[in-house]
Amino acid sequence: MLLLLRRAAARAGVPLLRAGPGSPGNAGLSRSEPRARRGRGGEEEEEEDEGCYQLYPGHIPTSPLQKALLAAGSAVMALYDPYRHDMVAVLGETTGCLALPNLRDKMKHHPEGYRILQERPRICLSTLDMSRLRELPDGSLGREYVRFLEDNKVSPDTRMPAKFVDDEELAYVIQRYREVHDMMHTLLGMPTNMLGEVVVKWFEAVQTGLPMCVLGAAFGPVRLSARKLQVLATELVPWAIRSGRNASCILNVYYEQRWEQPVESLREEIGIFPPPAVCV
Repeated sequence: MLLLLRRAAARAGVPLLRAGPGSPGNAGLSRSEPRARRGRGGEEEEEEDEGCYQLYPGHIPTSPLQKALLAAGSAVMALYDPYRHDMVAVLGETTGCLALPNLRDKMKHHPEGYRILQERPRICLSTLDMSRLRELPDGSLGREYVRFLEDNKVSPDTRMPAKFVDDEELAYVIQRYREVHDMMHTLLGMPTNMLGEVVVKWFEAVQTGLPMCVLGAAFGPVRLSARKLQVLATELVPWAIRSGRNASCILNVYYEQRWEQPVESLREEIGIFPPPAVCV
């Protein structure tokens, strides 16, 4: 178990403390020491490690204890620096064991969501025709999505692939959530500054139930000024919560087939209320 924990943490970029040479159970053995000193138990651990199969490309099998350690470490780092997208991604995967199956079930019971699960579309530069989207009319989803990317200097290729979700279908669900995150900014009319990110996290927390979104919504405001906190509390959070409750599941929209649809029309279809007239 210790060997498995060290390997998963190392691959995830999370450092672990190593016990000293005088610790019980030979816990201080380094990876460079002869394997013979590990005895029969070490061979069994190695066999156990080899028995953890990858469920999809990039998958890192982890135990519940490893997930707990990764969740704790990534939560601390994500709260310290909310723009550490790698830590936010690890936190989402290691704490979404209840929310992700619920989201998958919603997709399976919706015609458009079910088709998305079957076809597995991806939103990245290799699948997007950016030139065509730029030529769409102002106000259309495709044109406003590209405008959001360019105005905020972000790329759809920055979304990290899933690693720690121990189910291939659920791994796609969280990948899809990540790739439509910028679509949520577009539909909600929110920029990528801290205030805009907090508002989107409130909406997503209500929509998805992902603990990572809840933590971002709850602790993100600590970095805001008093004026922005007032706007957030009186205008933006109530609107985000009402919209999140009223809206249908955001993962049940095949956005790639809605590029020509006006943003206002799609908001109305999903159930998102018009954004408040405040400066974000």
